[in-house]
Amino acid sequence: MIPSDHFVRFYNEVFKFLDAENSLEKYYEEISLHQDFHCLADFREKGLRGVYNYYLKIRKEENCELEITLNNHELVLMMTKCPSLSKALNNDAGACQKYCLHCPGWTMGVYRRAGLYQVYDIMGLDNPQCCEWIYDKQEAAQLKYQELLKKRPASMIKKNFN
Repeated sequence: MIPSDHFVRFYNEVFKFLDAENSLEKYYEEISLHQDFHCLADFREKGLRGVYNYYLKIRKEENCELEITLNNHELVLMMTKCPSLSKALNNDAGACQKYCLHCPGWTMGVYRRAGLYQVYDIMGLDNPQCCEWIYDKQEAAQLKYQELLKKRPASMIKKNFN
């Protein structure tokens, strides 16, 4: 098995290559379709609770500093220290400038297909933190998106709805 330190550095280089070929977004979309196999039924059936349960497992498996808060119609995932980006930054080859897009890259499609609405604040490549809000009502997601746009550039905020 490949150690996670090596794996992160490997896919960091894959991201750079795909980005240079203008294929990175297509790659993320493909990965998102594959994640349907693992997550979609649970996310559709259980909604925000299904996503919450998934991230309880991910927090342990990936050893990340992740705060998970589930309210009535909102799930907040605050990554206070991303182990993946931390490893990519500790790399003499440098982190891919679009490294942080891999998380919303695969989650946006799965959430959309599950009927959930996502707003994702990337926070910056030099800071291994991000925050994600997931809603079961589009209106609430739209309000969160508008709120964040007042504080951050649109390029740092991703969403899975129009």
